[in-house]
Amino acid sequence: MNEQIRKNTVLSCWIIFVILILVHGFEAIVLRMDETFFGENFINKVFGILVIFLVLRCLKWKWSDIGFARTGFVKSIGIGLLLALCSFVISYGVEILILKSQGHDIGFGIFTTGFSLTGEADIHTGIGFILMCIFFNLINVIMEEGTFRGLFYQIADIDHSMKYALFFQAFLFGVWHIVTPLHNLIDGDINIGAFIGLGVGYIILAGMMGIKWELLYRMTGSLYAGMADHFFNNCIATNLLHVVTETGTDEMMIVRVAIAQLLSFAGVLVVWKKKGI
Repeated sequence: MNEQIRKNTVLSCWIIFVILILVHGFEAIVLRMDETFFGENFINKVFGILVIFLVLRCLKWKWSDIGFARTGFVKSIGIGLLLALCSFVISYGVEILILKSQGHDIGFGIFTTGFSLTGEADIHTGIGFILMCIFFNLINVIMEEGTFRGLFYQIADIDHSMKYALFFQAFLFGVWHIVTPLHNLIDGDINIGAFIGLGVGYIILAGMMGIKWELLYRMTGSLYAGMADHFFNNCIATNLLHVVTETGTDEMMIVRVAIAQLLSFAGVLVVWKKKGI
């Protein structure tokens, strides 16, 4: 198996990816764990961590070989959190200014929701739901960063250039997120035109995020900075800290996330070019 993966790196990544996304789609569309008490699709993430473990065993690699370094944890986490905090302070500010210009009364709420492209999501209050949100998002970033920025990048990098491996893992990460608009399409919340538009948008936005987090890995020597930024985006800015108006909750979440990700991507890219790594 080791030799087969090394001789067919891209094909091997695609096979692993298809298995993972089928489990992801089955959970999101059939099991719908995000609509249960748990409020999160977590089975595919646990399954993904198991797949990483098995592939590492086949390749005779250690977790540190794909970015889970033993040193620099606190510093890298700090870099990622600072990047996320700065970019989201700005994006929340822009969101508030736009809403105020439209005559809305603005408030903030701390509660958990399931992410929805249509803005319709169940609201859960209570410390138990908040702790579950934090726990499941930790599992999420371990799995996604370990798989895309770690495993897929390192496998593709065996016989391809760094640039190829960078864009390859980012593209797979973008396709991974098509499950969300597909879910909405099947439920009848959006039409086929909107699905295509959102699907392309997701590949671009998530792909850009994938490039940013991989560059952070290259610059810091570990996945932890990207994991921290990823965690803040998913857990805090998307699922815990909400902008509330008299007409709804998080009506401009997509704008908030897009602005923050564009700002942080630009910042990381500037630092990358200056370092000339």
